[in-house]
Amino acid sequence: MPGIGKTIARTLIAELPELGQLDRRQVAALAGLAPWTRQSGQWRGKSFIGGGRKSVRRVLFLGAMVAARHNPILKQFRDKLVAAGKPKLLAIIAVARKLLTILNAILRDQTPWNPKNA
Repeated sequence: MPGIGKTIARTLIAELPELGQLDRRQVAALAGLAPWTRQSGQWRGKSFIGGGRKSVRRVLFLGAMVAARHNPILKQFRDKLVAAGKPKLLAIIAVARKLLTILNAILRDQTPWNPKNA
């Protein structure tokens, strides 16, 4: 899959063995890519990511930066978010989460990467 190299694949296998066995929300939370909203009563804060496995989050961020350039599907996804006025960093994090979701589905269904199905 464009954006996933040997180092990222090895890190995901070693640090996230649950990949392919959980649903997309649980995997995103384990990787630390799930959004957390800080709010209480009337007060509304901003959403942020955190927690989870830091090493997995780091390699997925780097993979998302590569995929946003070389993977046509994820490039279009990132460009759409930026065109809608989202910050570029938020768009890269969204690409990282989508990348993780796609990888989870590939392992769950035991199918090879096919850009037409993504």
